[in-house]
Amino acid sequence: MMYSLKTKLSLAIIAVVLVTVVLISFLANVFIAGQFNNYIIRQQDLKKSELVSSLSRQYDKNTDTWNPETVHSIGMSALYEGYIIKLYDTENNLVWDAQKHDMSLCFQVIEEITKRMEEKYPSINGEFISKTFDLTRDGEKLGYVNISYFGPYFLNENDFQFLDALNVVLLSIGIFSVLLSVLIGVLLAKRISRPIFKTVQITKRIAAGSYKDRIEEKTKTKEIDLLIRSINQLAFSLEKQENLRKQLTEDVSHELRTPIAILQSHVEAMIDGVWEPTAERLQSCNDEIKRIGSLVYDLENLHKLDSANLRLNKSEIDLAEIVQKAVKSFDVAIKEKKLTVSISGNSSNILADADRISQTAINLVSNAVKYSKEGGRISVNIFETKNSVGFSIADTGIGIPESELPFIFERFYRADKSRNRNTGGSGLGLAIAKSIVEAHGGRISVESRVNSGSRFEVLLPKNNKSLN
Repeated sequence: MMYSLKTKLSLAIIAVVLVTVVLISFLANVFIAGQFNNYIIRQQDLKKSELVSSLSRQYDKNTDTWNPETVHSIGMSALYEGYIIKLYDTENNLVWDAQKHDMSLCFQVIEEITKRMEEKYPSINGEFISKTFDLTRDGEKLGYVNISYFGPYFLNENDFQFLDALNVVLLSIGIFSVLLSVLIGVLLAKRISRPIFKTVQITKRIAAGSYKDRIEEKTKTKEIDLLIRSINQLAFSLEKQENLRKQLTEDVSHELRTPIAILQSHVEAMIDGVWEPTAERLQSCNDEIKRIGSLVYDLENLHKLDSANLRLNKSEIDLAEIVQKAVKSFDVAIKEKKLTVSISGNSSNILADADRISQTAINLVSNAVKYSKEGGRISVNIFETKNSVGFSIADTGIGIPESELPFIFERFYRADKSRNRNTGGSGLGLAIAKSIVEAHGGRISVESRVNSGSRFEVLLPKNNKSLN
């Protein structure tokens, strides 16, 4: 059977509070009862000491007699409190005896106390016991007293009334706590479950394709707020991916449309006899076919890099050597634009796919050369840190607007919207570079300012552990 979160939370809180209240009540009862029993024993010891002290003061040394009226008063008061006394002088003569004075009252006291203790505390196995105490004053023995009482201890009617009242209070607190926990549990469960329920509704709409929906619910619960932020981020990512998918379709069709249109018009003109199939015109058609082939190759390359089954042919490589070769492959373009190129730094060898890293370096150098102004400067630096090696390529070219930086590694993205295929390529170079670097567990980043140039940096791990 399925239960709602609200029901489960309410039942859990009620169960926890109920168990806690019962446990606390039980432990409190046991503890208080134990402490109260110890208190009673101390009070009864104190009472016996008071009886001995009071009786000792009733002897008159001058007349060598006891004060019968006061002794009688002390004895009867003790009897009502559950103590049966017998007073003897030094010669063992009986001075006063509660049982001889009122036998029926003594039996009644004994019976009531015994019955009450056997009903309430049968486990102590108590009975009436007698103890004898010497009566002294100023170090002189005056006689002795025999005190009978229910041992090891007994409680009077007031004591039992106090314990009963305490149990009632504990029970009342327990009932009140349970009722309060029910109320708090329901309110708390409702407060927690409401944003979760709204989150579920939003996620259903997101799953149905409504990626623009966001959860606006704000709570003060850390985990729920984290869940809401995660789902909002997921929705943002899905919306972004959906937009990229649409943009990809549009860009691919756009990239293919122009060369196909050129090919179609040239071929039709030659078929219709409008144009002579000269070598120059056939070369133009061949150039367009190469552009289509290059685009398809880039797309296939990117697909392989995105594949979860991508296998890198790793070997020990010299990163400085690979970067230097990448720069050298653009010697002609560098000379044509009269660029100044400087290469500095070095690094230890790492395990990586030489062809893939070379492709990354070529893409970045190509961009630096392509977008540098004539007579500009390109600085290449190879470096090494504790956990990584890397290289950076900085140019003094046209730069990239700050608003465009988060998107330049996206497929078909061109920061300069005015560039065409001839000047700006397919728009896949940086996406391919990013995929290659991340496949190695590394990172690629960019810094740029308009009309000041750009700086791309690639970091690759030394120990094959991801840097991300």
